[in-house]
This record gives sequence, structure tokens and C-alpha cells, in this order.
Amino acid sequence: MPVLGGPKTAYHAPMQQAAVARPLDVLWQAPAIIWSILAGICLALVLSLSPGVEGNRLVLFGLATFLIQWVILLTLGSLYAMRKPLAQLPPYGVAALALLLLLLWTWGVVGAGGALVAPALLWSGTDWKGPLLRVTGIVLAVGVLGLAAFHNHWRARQAAVRAKQAELEALQARTHPHFLFNSLNTALALLHQRPDDAERVLLDLSDLFRSALAGPRFVPLSEELDLARRYLEIEQLRLGTRLDVEWDLPTPLPTLDVPALSIQPLVENAVRHGIEPRREGGRVEVVIVQAGSQVQITVRNDLPTGVAAAAAEGHGVGQPSVASRIGAMTGGRGSLATSVEGGRYSATITIPMDEQPR
Repeated sequence: MPVLGGPKTAYHAPMQQAAVARPLDVLWQAPAIIWSILAGICLALVLSLSPGVEGNRLVLFGLATFLIQWVILLTLGSLYAMRKPLAQLPPYGVAALALLLLLLWTWGVVGAGGALVAPALLWSGTDWKGPLLRVTGIVLAVGVLGLAAFHNHWRARQAAVRAKQAELEALQARTHPHFLFNSLNTALALLHQRPDDAERVLLDLSDLFRSALAGPRFVPLSEELDLARRYLEIEQLRLGTRLDVEWDLPTPLPTLDVPALSIQPLVENAVRHGIEPRREGGRVEVVIVQAGSQVQITVRNDLPTGVAAAAAEGHGVGQPSVASRIGAMTGGRGSLATSVEGGRYSATITIPMDEQPR
């Protein structure tokens, strides 16, 4: 992929570190909440079917399910409300605090249930110490098992991220020769007629190559857009009036980090596969829309006649690399979608605003 022009930027944390820096974020996602609720139902079922239980087991199952779900949701809600200070604690400190919150909410919910909902089922006369001690033991045992399961899940996720990181670095290594070759060709084409422009291309290429060799990282959206803008300006030097560029950007730009070299390859695809083959040239549009908690970055271009079907399949390694990095950055919530409509090709990156590397 040719990548031309680009600002000098400070190096950011590698993707691998950013992607694994917030393990508790898994708890706020729908699958984790659903599995927690299902685990609570299973625990209530075990308690209601255990030997020595007196009374109606179905009633006990319903009451236990009701109380356990309240404990789970209140504990998750407390952890979410404290997510910013928790980010400063070491992992074992977070685990201890989570276990303490689980215990406190269990005492509170069971105490309220015993006093208001079903005192006859929870307490035997005035004897509340024995049942409370049993509940405490169950909570501690279940909490420790839950933390162990979460620890194993997170280690598996880290291993998956490291594997994805190695794959992305291999993809990036394949793109370097492409953009170097094409960039040098552009500079050579300008060398005799416009030496000043050729010098600018080579200086931009030097800066960008240094940045690209730094490996996958995150950069502010404004810097990645500046990279794409400078690339398009250089392509306009080469193609002249055949390349028309339109920018539709909000003011101010969303405060957002994106993977480095994520928008520029889409712009490059638009020029190389859309505008350049057209004798009459065409238009490239870069549009950014913030809709609620999501930001959509769209690159559109005119297509040569008869290539719409081929364009819909994507181009080389550029788009798979971008899609993989967006997916790794957002835990699968972000995406790269492509479409062809009315003789124009669109590539749209969607990134949730709350999925930002730290």
C-alpha cells in the first residue's frame, strides 16, 4: 500500500498493551451480564435442591433467584460506577474490592429480604447468625471461584490478542514494500518537471516510513486525517484535475484515537482502484459523522465502469488489516463495512466512542 505524507507523531502505546489494559470492561458487555445472570440462576437451583432444605423448594428457588440477581446486578453496577478509580488499582486490589462489594451487597440484600420479603424462609425465629454465616461462606466460595474463572478467561483473551498482534504485524510488513515502491514512482514522475514537489514527496515518505516502522499503535483522529489529507494532496499533484477531493468533517472533530494507518489505506484504495483507472477521473469524499456514541468515518469514490462487483470484494491486504485492527481495538464492537451503490464505492469505519485505548 502506498502511504505518502504524514505528520511526525509521538509514539503511542502498542495495540496489545491498550487492548488488555482494562479487563473489567468485559463485565459491562452484554454476554458477561447474561452469563452472570445464568450463573446466579444455577446457584439458586443448587441451593433449592440441596439436602436438608425444608419447605417448598420451588418457592425457595424463586426467592433465591430474586435475591441472587439483585446481588449480581448491584455488584456489577458498583464496579461500573467505580471503574475510573479501579483503573488505578493493581489486579489483586481490584479482585479484593470486587469480592468485598459482593459480600457487602449480599449482606444488604439478604438482610432486606429477611426483614421485608420472606423472614420465615430466611430466618428461623431470632436465629439470624447461623444463616448469615452460611450465606457468607457460600458467597466467599462462589466469589473466589468466579474470580478464578475470570482470571483464566482474561489470560486466554490476552493470548488471543497477542496472536492477533503478530498477525497484524505480518500484514503491516507486507504493506511496506507496496507503499515504498509506489511513493518512489510518484516522486520520480515529478522529479524533472516539478522538483520542489518531488522533494516534498520524499520528505513526507521519510517521515511516514519512520512512523510505519514503529509498529501498530494509536494516533488521534486529527493526525490520521492529516496523513490522509497530505496523501491526497500529493496524488492531486500527480493526477491533476482528474482527482477531485471533498471533505465533510464536523467542527470540532470528535476526540477519538484510531489505529495508525487506518484511514489512509482506504483513501489510497479510492485513488488507486477507483479514480486512477478512470480516464475522466472522479471524486473522493471523506465524511465523518458522530451519531450518539459512535463515530463513522466513510471514504467514497467513483468506480470505473464495470468493476462494481469486483470492488465490493475489497482490495489486497489493506482493508483486512484495517478491519482487524479496528476489531482488536474495540473488542469486536467496531467494524469496517464496504458497499457499492450508484457506481460509487464506500468504505466505512465505525468506532464506539467509549472503546478508547488508555
